[in-house]
Amino acid sequence: MRRGNFKVRLLIGVAVVAFAFIRRCSQQETNPYTGRTQAISLSPEQEIAIGLQSAPGMAQQHGGLHPDNRYQALVDEVGQKLVNNSIAKDTPYKYDFHLLADDKTINAFALPGGQCFITFALFSKLQNQDQLAGVLGHEIGHVLGKHSNERITDSKFWQTLVMGASAIDFGAVAQQYGQGKLLANGRDDELESDELGVLFMIKAGYNPEEMIGVMKILKDAAGPNRRPEFQSTHPDPENRIEKIKEAINKYRKAS
Repeated sequence: MRRGNFKVRLLIGVAVVAFAFIRRCSQQETNPYTGRTQAISLSPEQEIAIGLQSAPGMAQQHGGLHPDNRYQALVDEVGQKLVNNSIAKDTPYKYDFHLLADDKTINAFALPGGQCFITFALFSKLQNQDQLAGVLGHEIGHVLGKHSNERITDSKFWQTLVMGASAIDFGAVAQQYGQGKLLANGRDDELESDELGVLFMIKAGYNPEEMIGVMKILKDAAGPNRRPEFQSTHPDPENRIEKIKEAINKYRKAS
């Protein structure tokens, strides 16, 4: 490679990396619902649009919606009660709660903007409405925490950084670091959503200690061969239980 071409590539790489960091700084804002500073690139309207566009495909991946309208009505009732008794009511997000037909995958998740899902496999293991409130409150926490928004913004940042760094042969290092960064944020997001879920449960009149029961269900479902916490994007259920207990004491004292 000619020396002149190398210099050009180097300058381009430095410029792209600098642009990535400048844009990153400009995207920093304080989440009005959690008080945490985050890098955010999507408006609430964009979050809602992404969630609504993605919801049908996500449902299809899990066998569609559950056919029993009574179960779906219960999920709606508990979800809306949580929203109407918390700060979620005063946000621009449009909350919908979906019971998925999937009877094998124990899971619940939220899309940007308020689309929340729970599989029948998890729903059927819950012992009462309080535990259902714990699951749905946790998912509402992901929405208010803007976790998907933050993840999308992080992904764009690392894509830009890798593109620029590749011009100076550091692409692989930047990519690996980016993956580690996203992993750490994933654990924090789960713990933040657990704490918000406890708060929403208390505000709506549900027993927050039942969220501990949900953690035990998840622990039992994972079995004895579950991966250590440091190898997973989710905190170990035992660690989550301790944090949930702390949140219960915190918000009960505050109330």
